[in-house]
Amino acid sequence: MRKYVIMGVQGSGKGTQAKQLAADFDLVHISVGDVYRWHVQYHTKLGAQVRRAMNAGELVDDSTTETVVRDRLALHDWNYGFILDGFPRNRRQAQFFLESYDVDAVIHLDLPDSEVRRRVLARRLCSNCGMDYNLIEHRPAREGRCDACGGELVTRADDTEEALAARLADYHAKTDPALELFRGKELVISVDATAAKGAVQRAIREQLGLPQPVRKPQADRRR
Repeated sequence: MRKYVIMGVQGSGKGTQAKQLAADFDLVHISVGDVYRWHVQYHTKLGAQVRRAMNAGELVDDSTTETVVRDRLALHDWNYGFILDGFPRNRRQAQFFLESYDVDAVIHLDLPDSEVRRRVLARRLCSNCGMDYNLIEHRPAREGRCDACGGELVTRADDTEEALAARLADYHAKTDPALELFRGKELVISVDATAAKGAVQRAIREQLGLPQPVRKPQADRRR
């Protein structure tokens, strides 16, 4: 059984890397953000609480987040293990996790703030259908227009220099101490997240001692 936590600043590719590990090793990808989005979508009591926090520009409080994680892990649907994404976000949550669960490794996707800015400020959103774009990796066929519906692509309301600077400052103030706590337990592996997605995945597996992805054979170009 493999049990991992994946941590990294916004834009570091946590979800992408976690999903590939989960798919290849039969792990359950537990995204705290996805859990919250489900509750918001289905208008649960927790969803209302999450929406209030979001509207106020705040994070959901520690005790609620810890309860969500505890309840999700208590389902025990992770026969071969899990990879936890989006938790812990601060030192208190890290202490709670260490006191309650054992973990094999904490995967830290290391990304400089300058690269975070480059990636996040390139994000666009279709004003009509909501499809996500990134002008670095996923440009639309027609400039400024959604490939799916032709709607106008706009910048997200919270993707401004000022808002991003505030999020980065908050991340370093709260999450860096959580990482230090895990480092003290010799659980952290750090991977350079500036590389291409495939290279990041290979680096993660190398440090964890996991088999590398199987390369698909290229088609015979003589045909």
